[in-house]
Amino acid sequence: MSDYDFELVLVTGMSGAGRSTAARALEDLGWFVVDNLPPVLLPATVDHIGGLGEVRRLAVVVDVRGGRMFSDLEHALDDVLAGGTDVRVLFLEAGDNELVRRFESSRRPHPLQGPGGILDGLSRERALLGDLRARADLVIDTSSLNVHDLRRKVDAAFGGSDRVRLRATVMSFGFKYGIPVDADVVGDVRFLPNPFWVPELKELTGLDPDVSDYVTGQDEAREFLDRMAGMLDLVSDGYLREGKRYVTVAIGCTGGKHRSVAMAENLAARLVKHGVEVLVVHRDLGRE
Repeated sequence: MSDYDFELVLVTGMSGAGRSTAARALEDLGWFVVDNLPPVLLPATVDHIGGLGEVRRLAVVVDVRGGRMFSDLEHALDDVLAGGTDVRVLFLEAGDNELVRRFESSRRPHPLQGPGGILDGLSRERALLGDLRARADLVIDTSSLNVHDLRRKVDAAFGGSDRVRLRATVMSFGFKYGIPVDADVVGDVRFLPNPFWVPELKELTGLDPDVSDYVTGQDEAREFLDRMAGMLDLVSDGYLREGKRYVTVAIGCTGGKHRSVAMAENLAARLVKHGVEVLVVHRDLGRE
């Protein structure tokens, strides 16, 4: 089976992080979805479905519900890759506090908690998934996302039929709310003058032209954007060579309202000019 004739997305990640929502979004985009497949059957499933010639995009949901069978996943993935199939791994993540809240609201136990509590199950699951998370092409942290936000992210990553060199999510955030756990690259723009201290700009956001002009009017801001875009251009070939076609770039300021928002918007515009397909997310805008 030649490269790109058949596409496979492996959907995995933490229980409660949104795997079912992601799978439904992929199905709505025209992917053939198989849920809770025993990993040992992955190579045979790919060969059978791919060999039929009718399905060109297959999404397989694999997770720790498979118990001991989950340990077969790494070998199964390697077998599929060795067969020349285009494989991408989508990993759904969320913070422990949010996952506990979701399990408690659904009144369902974590599949690995046993006689312990939900946190015990989450700890065991993170240990099992560590290597798989490290090899993921795209990690989505759903802690602050609703189902519609998650579907938009899945649509942006897997909805296009035309292949692009690289796809990027450019995210603004506030350091006081924590660094995004799904970021591949983090930029800190707190060195720039803060519009918060300019009376006529304080109540505006980085989406307002006056704030954007104020932030990007600084020589240091323009140099930062030049270097960040250049760095991403430099590493993009390496990412693609290693099979990573998605990158999340997080730009942070103190509160995620002014500088990071303006810089994220401007960086995204530059990346689009470089042929990168971009989704812009302002994680903490409106949170204060």
